[in-house]
Amino acid sequence: MPQPADLERLTTLARPHRDMINIMPLQTGSLLTDAARRALVEFGDGYSVCDFCQGRLTDIANPPVRQFVNEMLPEFLGSERATLTYGARDGVFMVLHSLTKPGDVVVVDGNRHYSTAVAAERAEVELVTVPNSGYPEYTVDAEGFDVALSKQHKVALVILTYPDGRFGNLADAPRVGEIAESLGIPYLVNGAYCVGRMPVRMSELHADFIVGSGHKSMASAGPSGVLGMKARWEEVVLRRSSLHKTKEVECLGCTVRGVPLVTLMASFPSVVERVQHWDEQVAKAQWFSAAMEEIGFRQLGEKPHRHDLMVFETTALYDISQRVRERGYYLYKEMEARGIWGVKPGQTKALELSTFAATREQLKQVVEAFQDILEKYR
Repeated sequence: MPQPADLERLTTLARPHRDMINIMPLQTGSLLTDAARRALVEFGDGYSVCDFCQGRLTDIANPPVRQFVNEMLPEFLGSERATLTYGARDGVFMVLHSLTKPGDVVVVDGNRHYSTAVAAERAEVELVTVPNSGYPEYTVDAEGFDVALSKQHKVALVILTYPDGRFGNLADAPRVGEIAESLGIPYLVNGAYCVGRMPVRMSELHADFIVGSGHKSMASAGPSGVLGMKARWEEVVLRRSSLHKTKEVECLGCTVRGVPLVTLMASFPSVVERVQHWDEQVAKAQWFSAAMEEIGFRQLGEKPHRHDLMVFETTALYDISQRVRERGYYLYKEMEARGIWGVKPGQTKALELSTFAATREQLKQVVEAFQDILEKYR
């Protein structure tokens, strides 16, 4: 049996970094709004959103899940239909599994997330990769999809990661869509780091599907996600069970419920508003990139940068880690002591950061913190 002292630890869980400057790529787009925090408390009891369910999650009227899914999400995504998922990866798998059969070919970008490869493996399809340009920009040329598709037979789906989750590169998604459209191949955009951060419309990308992540980019507690699609695919991806008429097969009947769903909905008005200020986010990211390079780091990925996600090559910080007692963990401790959260413990050679949640003044503090550390150990 668990001991009382161990159980007590579970009742006093706390996040010591809650009030720090947050540059963690996985968290900056999911910081909850005040409305979402209130909803979290109200709907924290199990499957509380299911109080008035008549058998189908997306038909619940109170809270207004039906209106959110059938009206608000399609308008926001630029799609004809939409549904809820447990996350972007679940949306990708739902499309993969419903549109392909074992042995089919799926063409993806070289910066794809690992979960896309795992989803393909689970669906027993073959991945053909359009390579990136390599160091230092790692960009994916849209025309590479034309080349790859011309060499393949039985291509069932094209997937583009927009942007990729490491470098924050934004490939020419509309051009990829035009290529796929001209060949009659369905096209899915993995927008885990764009839906909810930047303005994006599936229709303008010439896409058949778009997936988003509530817990990465839509200020939801998560795990949660959204999937938009053309109406022609509704009967394929959202097909109903022959045994339980109200349940959809691909999502095993129901998807996200409770806290993840109500925080997604409660934050939605703020998310709709914030994407209108994306140009300010890009300007902030570009300022930060220039400031970091001024102190000796190198931003990897495309330049000028067009997203808040970015990677810096930080050789000087790595060199310090080779001669201090804490090794790679010194940087994490130094940044934490300066009120900055997001550097992974042990990571010094290359740092993945996001500028999305911080103000320019806070980002100035981040740059000064790195500068102070370099001076301290010089």
